[in-house]
Amino acid sequence: MTHSADELVTEFCKRWATPDPDEIAGYFIEDAVYHNIPMEPVQGRAAIREFIAGFVAAFDGIDFNVHRQVSDGALVMNERTDVMRRKGGGAIPLPVMGVFEVRDDRIVAWRDYFDMATIASAF
Repeated sequence: MTHSADELVTEFCKRWATPDPDEIAGYFIEDAVYHNIPMEPVQGRAAIREFIAGFVAAFDGIDFNVHRQVSDGALVMNERTDVMRRKGGGAIPLPVMGVFEVRDDRIVAWRDYFDMATIASAF
């Protein structure tokens, strides 16, 4: 099924509520780049899947609450609050600005900008 870039990113963000690393990694092209800007970028679908699996292991899910989303062709940007639901209770809200580049119904690059201090203080 062919999606617009905007539709693909919207669907992708919803998948994080019950994250399956294989399913999420399937949204990326083989040599995609995922970059949480405060950290080093992750290159390649397999490495992205491994990173996601490690990250979501501590959470029941992550609700991507998108406040605004704009798109221009293959580029999609959203302002959102990611609410990470901890296993055993509690939540960590994280304000995020995301940038997605899409080609042929897959994510080529994903960059998230956020304050790492928010994450560090939660742990």
